[in-house]
Amino acid sequence: MIHTIVVVDSVSNFAETIPDIGVPVIDFNQYLSDYPKKGEPKTRVINLCATDLYLSRGYYCSLLAEARQHKVLPSVNAINDLIIRSDDEQLDSHQITLPQHLCGSFAEVASSLKTDSVFAFFGNTENNAFKRIAKYAFERFPVPILSLSVTVAHNVTSLTVQLVSIESLDAEQQSLLFSRLQQFIVTNWRKTSPKKRARWDMAILHNPDEKTPPSDAKSLKNFVKAAQQVGIHAELITPKQLGLIGQYDALFIRETTAINHHTYHAARKAEQEGLVVIDDATSILRCCNKVFLQDAFTYNKVPAPKSAFVSQNDEASRERLIAQFGFPMVLKLPESSFSIGVFKVDDEAQLSAKLDLMLAQSALVLIQEFIFTEYDWRIGVLNGRAIYACRYFMARNHWQIYNHSSTKDFSGAFETLPTFEVPKPVLDAAIKASAIVGRGLYGVDVKQSNNQVYVIEVNDNPSLESKVEDLYLGKELYMIIMQEFANRLESRGR
Repeated sequence: MIHTIVVVDSVSNFAETIPDIGVPVIDFNQYLSDYPKKGEPKTRVINLCATDLYLSRGYYCSLLAEARQHKVLPSVNAINDLIIRSDDEQLDSHQITLPQHLCGSFAEVASSLKTDSVFAFFGNTENNAFKRIAKYAFERFPVPILSLSVTVAHNVTSLTVQLVSIESLDAEQQSLLFSRLQQFIVTNWRKTSPKKRARWDMAILHNPDEKTPPSDAKSLKNFVKAAQQVGIHAELITPKQLGLIGQYDALFIRETTAINHHTYHAARKAEQEGLVVIDDATSILRCCNKVFLQDAFTYNKVPAPKSAFVSQNDEASRERLIAQFGFPMVLKLPESSFSIGVFKVDDEAQLSAKLDLMLAQSALVLIQEFIFTEYDWRIGVLNGRAIYACRYFMARNHWQIYNHSSTKDFSGAFETLPTFEVPKPVLDAAIKASAIVGRGLYGVDVKQSNNQVYVIEVNDNPSLESKVEDLYLGKELYMIIMQEFANRLESRGR
């Protein structure tokens, strides 16, 4: 059973304001001397000690909690984000520009505000104008007590976030803080039944609103069940819950990734918090950019289509491309997925038109020779080992697997095979290509034509859908992936 404790600088200072919140509230000195306890259950710590100074009691409370393998809020990284500043910045504040959707909601009521700053407790505030901002701040900086102030200058809305000690709150504010604390424990840090006790906790990030998610609902359930079999308690979380990622031991991303996206930032944050992450931020960075992949394929002698980069659309550049590739040729935006941002051009007029559009979005465009095949191999590789294989056939009357201009024939058929039936050159090429990216979970796309193989790309966060990629291995595929998490958690020693 998960055990939750609340640590404050001194319990006696809050004798009149601490209600019965259902969990122990102890002094910092008691936490220092009495923990860790022999045979203690998995422990979560909510640190309400003053953390607004470097090397304070609150700072050491979080630092010791992490050393003792207790899950703690706030984490040391979260504290450091707010107190470790450069010499020319205010020591204990952090200023960020608010996203546009929050600026609009704030501007509607800003003129009627009596204050431009509020206290936020566990991402909540009583001030309606600040409610969405408080939630956003807590997701960005998961700290129990924050002071938030908003300024608008030159059409830019900025949020300043500051750490606040509990002692600086009056009795009414302290009472509200503990009320929010109790609510937070019930809704966010739920106790698990002894029957469901697991060695580790995993967050599986998915987005219910995504149109083409990498895993469907059935496969997500299979991941949760497989995790349980290897000692991992897995929970499905949405992007709105990423602020509390530090309470888990592992993060499994099952949402389509991108660099300028919360998935990449979630992977970075989770790695900083010490979680085992698939796919890690480096894998996302490398897979999401086809410029990196193609250059790395060339350098490492991975068999790939003839490729080139172009940075301008002038007559000399087009003539060079036509001489090198002929028609048709394929143009790709560096960051694209599901065949979006990939075009086949058949003459110079199309080439020029597409280059104009694409160079407006990216400084470089990838050019590749056109290789027609009836299907692409997709080899699933995990930590350097091929674990599944599919043949994805082209969409009807189309040259790609996905035809985004058709609703009736959006994608082609598929065939799932055991990896031992895949031609050895295809497997070898897929494994060699994935090694360039890392040790994560990848889907490697390979074409086979005239006894030659060509690696098209390595995809992080590959599709894993029920009755498709798992058609041959069934639930064993999910077990293989969850066992990899367990192995990494075991080797980490936590």
